[in-house]
Amino acid sequence: MSARFEGLSVVVTGAGSGIGRATARLFANEGAHVVAVDLSDGIEETAAGYDGIVALWGDAGCEADVIAMVAAAVERHGRLDIVFANAGINGGIAGIFDQEVEDWEAILRVNLIGPFLAIKHGAKAMIDGGHKGAIICTASVAGLRAGAGGPAYSASKAGVINLVQTAAQQLAGSGIRVNAVCPGLIETGMTQPLFDMVRARGKGGQIGMLNPLKRSGEPIEVAKAVAFLASDDAGYINGHAMVVDAGLSSSLPFAKPRGLGETTF
Repeated sequence: MSARFEGLSVVVTGAGSGIGRATARLFANEGAHVVAVDLSDGIEETAAGYDGIVALWGDAGCEADVIAMVAAAVERHGRLDIVFANAGINGGIAGIFDQEVEDWEAILRVNLIGPFLAIKHGAKAMIDGGHKGAIICTASVAGLRAGAGGPAYSASKAGVINLVQTAAQQLAGSGIRVNAVCPGLIETGMTQPLFDMVRARGKGGQIGMLNPLKRSGEPIEVAKAVAFLASDDAGYINGHAMVVDAGLSSSLPFAKPRGLGETTF
C-alpha cells in the first residue's frame, strides 16, 4: 500500500458508514491521521482497528461542531491538510408539492451549509498553518440535472457544485484546492432501502442498468476518487466536480412527466 498521505491531518464528515467510512479508512491506510466525524454510532466501527483514525461525534451542519472537529485535528496533529465534507441526508423522494419548508431547511442545513462550514473553517485552519491543502465536498449526479433525487436533495447538491467553484475562486492564491465528487448509484446506508426494495421484488439484477457499465457502485470506488482529488496527483485540479457514476450522466435518460403532485422517481 502506498503512503500518499503519510503524516497528513485529515477530517472526514459523514464517516459513520458508506462513502465516508471507506474514505476515512483509505486515508488511514495511506498514512494519514484522520478525525472521522458522524452523528451515528457507526463512527466507532469506522475507527475500530485503525490506529490512524479517531472517532468524533459531531453534526456537520452545526458551526460549533465544525469548529470543534477542525480544532481537534489541529490540536492532535499540529495542522490540517485535507477536509472531506461528505455528510449528507437524502430527505426522501417526495415531490415539490409534498415537501414542507422544514424539510428543505433540514436538507440544506446538512447538505449545503455543512460543506460551506467545512470550507470556511477548514480553509482558515490551513491558511493559519501557513500551508496548502485540499477540500473535497460530496455533491451528486442529482445536482447535475433532474431525475436522480428529490427536489430539495437535488437542489442542495447543485448548490455544492457551485459552492466549490465559488470557493476555489475565493481562495485564489492560498494554495488550497476545492473540488467535489458527484457519485451516481452507490450502495450505501442512504441508498440501502432502495436496494433492499428492488431485491425483495426479485429484480436485483436490474440495479444500475441505466448506466453503461450496467451495475451499481461501491463506496470504495468513490473513496478512491476523493483520495485522488486530495493528493498531489491532482495538484492542478481545482473548482471541479468529478463525476463517479459509470457514465450515467453522459446521457439524458427520458422520464415521462407525471401529473401535478405525483413523483417522477
